[in-house]
Amino acid sequence: RLLTSRRAPREQPPVKSCVSAGCCCHSCRYYFPCQRWLAVEEDDGQIVRELVPVDEAFVKKDTENDGQSLATLGLEQKAKSTTYTVKVKTGDKKNAGTDANVFITLYGSKDDTGIVSLKASKINKNKFERGKVDEFTVESVDIGDLKKIKIGHDNKGNSTGWFLEWVEIDAPSLGLCLKFPCGRWLDKSEDDGAVERIIFPAELQTTEYIPFVPYEITVYTSDIFGAGTDAEVFIVLYGSDGICTQQKSLCVNKREQRMYFERNSVNQFIVELEDVGDIIEKIRIGHKGGGLNSGWHLDRVTIRRLLPNGK
Repeated sequence: RLLTSRRAPREQPPVKSCVSAGCCCHSCRYYFPCQRWLAVEEDDGQIVRELVPVDEAFVKKDTENDGQSLATLGLEQKAKSTTYTVKVKTGDKKNAGTDANVFITLYGSKDDTGIVSLKASKINKNKFERGKVDEFTVESVDIGDLKKIKIGHDNKGNSTGWFLEWVEIDAPSLGLCLKFPCGRWLDKSEDDGAVERIIFPAELQTTEYIPFVPYEITVYTSDIFGAGTDAEVFIVLYGSDGICTQQKSLCVNKREQRMYFERNSVNQFIVELEDVGDIIEKIRIGHKGGGLNSGWHLDRVTIRRLLPNGK
């Protein structure tokens, strides 16, 4: 599914911030920019990523302009991939939680995501506890219409048995939210002894809505004393005819809040929001206060999006 290559020889200079693979005659070359963390404690917590190729012109422009095309690269890649928000509900039963390593695979009409480890919950520090809902992010290239999932665990740890209530998968760029009911044990000593299950969506619990679109939001914090903030920054976009997006926090966790929006910094975010049209009339940006250093001096904000013609 993915084009891979061996590491280039040491004497060849690497392409900046990307992985490239070319044929032996050097007549073609594929560029796979990443510019993302592969770390449980960073970004969306994923340690494996699917990368989509971009045109060589984007990489050359990036090199020549010293990073000025990073935003364009991010938007182009986001438009070619799908971000799934995966919510997992552990049942409210005795010993329902698990300490094992949980994984999931999404199967579509065209392809599947491969095995994705659910390592970093956005909601709970301790994952898969009794009666709790955990939330994860899964990114993939186009797999087509989502048909089923396989979810399970490696049966390792002190308490491995798990009662899975349901899985909910939301794909904002597709305007689709599906519910996968389970209500069974994934435990070698319970039920049928299986530790992984294939689950199909419940058609009556499927929700459809207007698909979201990716926006690239760049925030410039001023270069004056005390300009930075550790508060939670949010933004709302307004289009014509009173259309606006939901209020969206730009940081996914408190760790990012402490890292971003420092004095004289430039922070860039690729977020999926409601489509407000080709013209953005205004924005509302602010923070929720709190903390020792909540005051913030904002210099400016720039926003880009891909129009239907790809520009």
